[in-house]
Amino acid sequence: MAENGSGFVREVAHRVFAAELKESNLQAKEGQDQYSPQYLITPTGAKCNRVFIVGTLTEKEDVGMDAEFWRGRIVDPTGAFFVSAGQYQPEAAQLLAKTTPPEFIAVVGKPTIYTTKEGNVLTSIRAESMYVVDGATRDRWVVETADLTAKRIAKLQSNEPDAVRAREHYSTNVEEYRAMVAMALESMKAQ
Repeated sequence: MAENGSGFVREVAHRVFAAELKESNLQAKEGQDQYSPQYLITPTGAKCNRVFIVGTLTEKEDVGMDAEFWRGRIVDPTGAFFVSAGQYQPEAAQLLAKTTPPEFIAVVGKPTIYTTKEGNVLTSIRAESMYVVDGATRDRWVVETADLTAKRIAKLQSNEPDAVRAREHYSTNVEEYRAMVAMALESMKAQ
């Protein structure tokens, strides 16, 4: 957790690839009151209240009825993230509104889970902040995210509570996630 100067402590934003976030559906809450933080535990054991992603904005649309509510699709080497921003995230919504795809975008936001009427689970990110970045920033994010994902994979066999919960809930295929990390790093060489 990081303090922002006013004494308010913010959760660390975890770097997670799109393919892993898409598979994430295990929610955990610490505490019993309505203000207790909600977490999303990923298949490699990341306990995310917030995530930090960087990728290419490929699509955007205003899906708001009464007020602007923007949804965007951001692609990394493993897949796509779906990001939203509206009246409660005005800076992020304005950035989505004025940005023309394709553009490299960095996003910090809260992962949210939605279950459709058909029972499909969709994971998206409610943006808190969003910035246009350059290719070097995106490349650095891919390398750092690959490194952090590999470290989580290595800790997955530990008795750390989040690793145990991830293993039990997802029966995580470690080789599949190692291959995802290798593919993401390989995509950097292909540029």
